Amino acid sequence: MMTTHAYRPLMWIISLVVACLIFVSPALAESGKPTYKIGGIFAVTGPASFLGDPEKNSLKLAVEQINKAGGIDGHMLEAVIYDTEGDPSKTVMGVSKLINKDQVIAIIGPSLTPTTLAVVPMIQKAKIPFISCAAGNKIVQPVDPWVFKTAQSDIMAVATIYDHLKSKNVKKISIITVANAFGESGKEQLLAQAPTYGLTVIQSETFGAKDTDMTAQITKIRQEKPEAIVCWGTNPGPAVLAKNIQQLGLDIPLYQSHGVASPKFIELAGSAADGIMLPTGKILIASLLPDSDTDKKVLTGYIADYEAKFKSPVSGFGGYAYDAMNILATAMKGSNGDKEKIRAGIENVKGHVGVSGVFNFSPTDHNGLGQDAFVMVKIVNGKWELLK
Repeated sequence: MMTTHAYRPLMWIISLVVACLIFVSPALAESGKPTYKIGGIFAVTGPASFLGDPEKNSLKLAVEQINKAGGIDGHMLEAVIYDTEGDPSKTVMGVSKLINKDQVIAIIGPSLTPTTLAVVPMIQKAKIPFISCAAGNKIVQPVDPWVFKTAQSDIMAVATIYDHLKSKNVKKISIITVANAFGESGKEQLLAQAPTYGLTVIQSETFGAKDTDMTAQITKIRQEKPEAIVCWGTNPGPAVLAKNIQQLGLDIPLYQSHGVASPKFIELAGSAADGIMLPTGKILIASLLPDSDTDKKVLTGYIADYEAKFKSPVSGFGGYAYDAMNILATAMKGSNGDKEKIRAGIENVKGHVGVSGVFNFSPTDHNGLGQDAFVMVKIVNGKWELLK
């Protein structure tokens, strides 16, 4: 028989466990409704961690904010997140676990165009709402019913750069692009749009995503004497290029893609970053925007909340996941977790003011952003400056 002395500690432990269960998720306990699981698949570690880590953090932030506001129709959200390390094979494994083991009702990510394209066939087969955080045009062109993205399009990024080159009366450029799906998408647009802006691409070079020296390509570029160079890639390659250009004393304006629009690029390139120009979402220059700007309130709110929670500066890349979760939340209302209703709901999101711009989705546009999602910036003394 259990003594009174033995019984009391047991009852205390049971009471403590019950109390913990109550306080872990009071909103869930009150609503009695099942949790909605949302998958996150990002390059949290590895060379592309400057993309994936802020995306992971931003998804967590958005889920926390939505839950504090009562969830979706009383359903709390749970983010199930896996690290791809930027590797397509690991991305495939992670997405398989999210679909088959975790049984999520939607997936946000991956961080990169190549890893996104690697899992699109799985998404099509599973028929699950999927919002990529990568930029490549091929993610949403042609349109697939289940595949969306929040990153600004390569088409618009190239147009923004070319608008600036045209304003400077530049006629001849060289381009250098990373040898992967993101670089190929950028190269395609750089070549296709050039005639529209009166530009001639006199030379096209490529580099490997892991290359540590591009002196050979820069030497070839110097011989052709372009008026500007446009580099298309994500870190660390573009930073290597910038350093090599500085080392060779090449005095030609250098433009980068939106794929390096984060403090990490300045950190990697160091003093070689100074003078570089690139298109970016408004987040890097949010404090410089007039109060009348449509996006400023959302941008400053996201910046303040992110930096308070994670004690690190924001980047536009984290905004892709933050926007994706909030767009998904809008689409999920009234869906009762039905994937087809959520998918259709995303297509009907209009006028959503996000970190990356104002989103207007449709059955024929699964990116939803316009040209106004970009501004041109210049790096001056390690800081971002808005170009007029």
